[in-house]
Amino acid sequence: MSKIVKSPGEFLSEMLQKRKISNQKLSKDIQLSQSTVRLVVLGKTRISVPVALRLAKYFNTNPEYWLDMQMRWDLAEVVQDKKLMDIVGRITRFQKELEVKKPAAGKAVAAKTAVGKKPATKKPAAAAKKPAAAKKPAVKKAAVANAKQKPAAK
Repeated sequence: MSKIVKSPGEFLSEMLQKRKISNQKLSKDIQLSQSTVRLVVLGKTRISVPVALRLAKYFNTNPEYWLDMQMRWDLAEVVQDKKLMDIVGRITRFQKELEVKKPAAGKAVAAKTAVGKKPATKKPAAAAKKPAAAKKPAVKKAAVANAKQKPAAK
């Protein structure tokens, strides 16, 4: 991870200085309290989504620019927390679950399944094929009735 040198607040402060914009003018122009602007510039308050939207409109950027800068700063700050990094270091990676399937021979086989998806199941052979009598009972009855009605021709 690249080293982050400036907080989003420091970056905003430099932008304001280059453009000769005071915190009060920015506050008025983006309709945000002076105290909130001051806290963001000092790095005491994070750049939230509403603030990012306002800054993006004002400086002709996009909100993702400001939010990405804030996220990168947050990550750079949190990796310095030794207690948290110790906890994170002891976390094991997620492993896909294995499902036991029974093949036709009767031996158990482990098959991987996709995370979040149900494994594909096949219908039993008996359920897949319907008996001939169950498929078209009306047709057979009609054919039998027609055969009885026709006299044998001679």
